[in-house]
Amino acid sequence: MPTEASMMIRIRDGMDALTPVNARIAAYVLQNPEQVVRMSIRALAQASEASDAAVMRFCKAIGVGSYRELIVGLSAALGAQEDPQAGQFTDIQPGDELESIIRNISYSNRQSIDDTLQVLDAGEVQRAVDLLRSAKRIAFFGIGASALVALDAQQKFSRIGRVCHAHTDSHDQVTAAVLMGAGDVAVVISNSGETREILEALAVLRETRAKIVAITRRQASTLGKAADVVLNFSTPEITIRSGAMGSRIAMHNLVDILYAGVASQEYGRIARYLERTRDALAQRRNK
Repeated sequence: MPTEASMMIRIRDGMDALTPVNARIAAYVLQNPEQVVRMSIRALAQASEASDAAVMRFCKAIGVGSYRELIVGLSAALGAQEDPQAGQFTDIQPGDELESIIRNISYSNRQSIDDTLQVLDAGEVQRAVDLLRSAKRIAFFGIGASALVALDAQQKFSRIGRVCHAHTDSHDQVTAAVLMGAGDVAVVISNSGETREILEALAVLRETRAKIVAITRRQASTLGKAADVVLNFSTPEITIRSGAMGSRIAMHNLVDILYAGVASQEYGRIARYLERTRDALAQRRNK
């Protein structure tokens, strides 16, 4: 099972599913965690322009049993922040200094991996690795930034002799989904788990006997609920201007984990593939 996720990560990753009132409370908590840990229910309600009852409903919506549990979780999250810059990610702003951009983007990418470690379930990773090891065919599905991750996954798994393909066009995805069957594994990659083109392919996949591995930020999404295995990630991205930077890094990291997991457990069998592909590439570099 994953370690207890940071309370702030839990709140941030659940924002999309909250009601407008709960989302307003969540935004205030995320922006002012040091102040909130010293607030009463009434003080938080007033600061976030909500009611006492709304604060309690907010706690329930994020899976917290009481207001005290929320405060304890926030305190633990603040105490665990070893990086003095933690929690200070800001979105792209007009006229940012280059040094600020370098520091900010590097922090965001690093934080995406660190946050993902807090929500990733090692048991689910093992289940995904087992499915990939036994798969007759592997199909990676992704649209937009997720398509880049799917292509990277295809490149990695093909190097160890796996029959796999990346499907990044919506029409191609539906066609590929129709042709999948028992013994095949579909790895469906989507930040939100609600992308229209992905859901169209998912609806077809559910009619087949193929297994579905989801890589998504939201376990409670349509994709997360439909998958046989769900690999969650987390990212500090704030708005559309971030351009799926952190989420892309987190998804690439999960693909690397799956690849290394399969390669490690089958190293005796796949070593020859790695050697042959390495030698072939080395010969091209020497020409």
